Amino acid sequence: MVAMAIDAVLNWPERLFRAIGHPVTWLGRLIEGADAAWNRDGDPPALRRAIGTMAALGAIGLPTVVAWAVQAQLGSGWTSIIVAGILAWPLVALRSLHDHVMAVADPLQAGDIKAARANVAQIVGRDPLILDEAAIARAAIESLAENASDGVVAPLFWGAIFGLPGIVAYKAINTLDSMIGHRTPRHAAFGWAAARIDDVANYIPARLTGVLFALLSRERRIAISRMICDGPRHRSINAGWPEAAMASALGVRLSGPRTYHGEVADEPWLNAGGRDPHAPDILQALKIYRRAMLLLATALVILASV
Repeated sequence: MVAMAIDAVLNWPERLFRAIGHPVTWLGRLIEGADAAWNRDGDPPALRRAIGTMAALGAIGLPTVVAWAVQAQLGSGWTSIIVAGILAWPLVALRSLHDHVMAVADPLQAGDIKAARANVAQIVGRDPLILDEAAIARAAIESLAENASDGVVAPLFWGAIFGLPGIVAYKAINTLDSMIGHRTPRHAAFGWAAARIDDVANYIPARLTGVLFALLSRERRIAISRMICDGPRHRSINAGWPEAAMASALGVRLSGPRTYHGEVADEPWLNAGGRDPHAPDILQALKIYRRAMLLLATALVILASV
């Protein structure tokens, strides 16, 4: 709760970023160094997979042990809770996600397609120059739904169970997946473990995020049914659940065919009977997101008081 409150008010100040960077960038440098040193093109795939697994475990274990040692020194009481919340603050991307998606909605609503394309390219990997208004809105809403799980719900879920080490471990897992968990020739073997660990770590949080969105839908039963039906059809084992719930809550269709680096990925539609989204739907999605985070905060307060 402390981490959520601080991030909602302050985000991560640019001045602070320039001074010390950000914990995720620190993790990124650690992973980047391991990738450069140990992911050798000449090694056979089995060896690269084994080395990649050890590198992933090390990149998760090292910061987690540090977080555990710090938490062990904090003790109990409100002072310790506040200090732990401050330390967890940069690992909860509550405000950053909201602001990045709003940066797409504002120019799109004003009719500035060029600016909307440039801003949506900051949060998705698909080719922005060929995106029309509906495709831009779809990309922004999908990113919001998926990253609500990855950036907020998942770290808080593991933090609620394991405290500061849980949040740190999850953030290391998620950063690993984003950097080396791709099925590219370089990382298909070396990043295999990173991708599998991320799938496991996000399994419950992704479905929990979908439930939060569905509960805030006007037609809760329909949204939950659509999430259960369409979620498993997504290319990702986890991302389809919050995306399908959000699609149903908004009455729009998400996912579908898209282009990455000139190649078309023929993905199935989520909530196929829905209409194409537009700029006002991004604002409505952000409204659902804010309410979902308040619902999550309320649940955390209840759990803490039990």
